[in-house]
Amino acid sequence: MRKFGIVVLGFVLFTAVADAQQVVLDKIIAVIGNSVILQSDIEGLNAQYQVQNQHPDKCLLTQNLITQKLLVQQAAVDSIDVKEDELQQEIDRRMRSMTQRAGGQDKLEQFLGRSLLQYKEEIRGDVKEMMVAQKMQAHITEKLNTTPQDVRDYFRKIPTDSLPTFNKEVEVAEIVFEPKLSKEEKDIYRQKAQDLLDRIKKGEDFATLATAYSQDPGSAAQGGDVGFADRNTFVKEFTGWAFRLKAGEYSPVFESPDYGFFFLQVLERRGEQVHVRHILITPPITPESLDRAKGKADTIYKLVAKYHTPDVFSHIATDYSDDKETKYNGGLMLNPNNVEVRTSFIPTDKLDPQVALVVDTMKVGGVSKPVLYTDERGKKSYRIFYLKSVIDAHKANLEQDFPKIKAFATDDKINRTVSQWFAKKRKETYIKIDPKYQACPVLKDWATASSAQVNP
Repeated sequence: MRKFGIVVLGFVLFTAVADAQQVVLDKIIAVIGNSVILQSDIEGLNAQYQVQNQHPDKCLLTQNLITQKLLVQQAAVDSIDVKEDELQQEIDRRMRSMTQRAGGQDKLEQFLGRSLLQYKEEIRGDVKEMMVAQKMQAHITEKLNTTPQDVRDYFRKIPTDSLPTFNKEVEVAEIVFEPKLSKEEKDIYRQKAQDLLDRIKKGEDFATLATAYSQDPGSAAQGGDVGFADRNTFVKEFTGWAFRLKAGEYSPVFESPDYGFFFLQVLERRGEQVHVRHILITPPITPESLDRAKGKADTIYKLVAKYHTPDVFSHIATDYSDDKETKYNGGLMLNPNNVEVRTSFIPTDKLDPQVALVVDTMKVGGVSKPVLYTDERGKKSYRIFYLKSVIDAHKANLEQDFPKIKAFATDDKINRTVSQWFAKKRKETYIKIDPKYQACPVLKDWATASSAQVNP
């Protein structure tokens, strides 16, 4: 369906990996204004893709680097920059991701051939440049507005035989009943967390115990270390303690309703960011708590079945559902695959398989009996589903699909605007490209110097 041209920027996740592999190349591939691109820059990006078992086209990598340099140079003119805390947060996010993929900090450092601290400093400049370029591109398109007429004009330009077919879509609402432990059941696991905290305070190693006992899959392998993060990173109970304590201090054991029992230690404070490590103990669902959830679900189902109307279901979902994302929306589930346009219409091929299995047997306006549901973390709950509406598979049309077509039209306008900006900017900028790379189809006509030859 997407009829627009190339997406101009395809930034890679990590850079400087070529340095870790001791690749030393110094040939100049391109000169862009007052910036240069070296062969080692391209090889570094290519090496990172290969680590992820991908084999990108080096012509596209070179084009990405050229467009990034143009954006950064304009950003300096327009006083667009990245704040230090934003940069640090992005670097820490990357380190957590890389550490997890490598199987631990030791393995990652072994691959890099240096400490994470040293590596983070080495990539700081590259990451900042990428973030500045992204901000500049967003600045170019921030004032764009797609009007209803723009949508109609975009749709009319699509040849009839090229109109896409949209899959069957459904609107589904739910009421969720999560099993809840009694105080006595939870106290067993609160005490487990307290025992671990006591052992640490008596001298046992935090990282060792976190690796052995913490049930946070994202940090246990790193000894509970989550790196630097800001106030928006954690759940509110965690944030409250993380930003209250001084470096070196421990929190008491505290509970997060969504995860279980935590305790943490602050390692370092840096402005509005904090470096912490923690241990999480998650109480398992007991058969008794699951039975209690089913009993409540059965009672509510009888109420819904007796007085069922769309408004009744919506009010009951708001009053009784345990799902924070849907209860204040009348129980309606939103399409998780379309973050640009918030819509409750979900293609059946993108619907959760467990939900699809139930909905497939229902008629519009029907309500299911309570069903046992298991989420991606293995957490069980009972759910009642209501099939609000169905749109059968069909050829795209403005009446039914205006929000989707508007998203396509907006993307098209953004890409055309960015492409036009680059076309203008590259004519105004001194650009030389090595003949080998200038032969790339995507780099044709990019060189503005009288000769494509660059200095060796």
